[in-house]
Amino acid sequence: MTTWTRAEIGALGEQLAVDHLTSQGLAVLHRNWRCRFGELDIIAAEKATCTVVFVEVKTRTGDGFGGIAEAVTPDKVRRLRRLAGVWLAAQDGSWAGVRIDVIGVRIGRQRTPEITHLQGVG
Repeated sequence: MTTWTRAEIGALGEQLAVDHLTSQGLAVLHRNWRCRFGELDIIAAEKATCTVVFVEVKTRTGDGFGGIAEAVTPDKVRRLRRLAGVWLAAQDGSWAGVRIDVIGVRIGRQRTPEITHLQGVG
């Protein structure tokens, strides 16, 4: 059995989240966008509604840290909003809508990873 590092597990979770988003018709604009305040895992566009979606990815291999909903605390949502604001301020265009989503990826319990997509968390 192969032992994966936290970074490898996180990278796998992010790739699965990107695959999920594109299968839902979203276009990925950025991955791992960074500024001095932190990082946004995925920035995507829902072209049909002209909505930009900021996605936090939480990858888990066990249940030790609670579920996906518990992983995104009010403090985390505030930080995501701040980061989204910084990104939006640097853009030339405008968006009809802005949304923050969380995608949870559960690896290891079943043969196929389980994906949970919570829309509009903050």
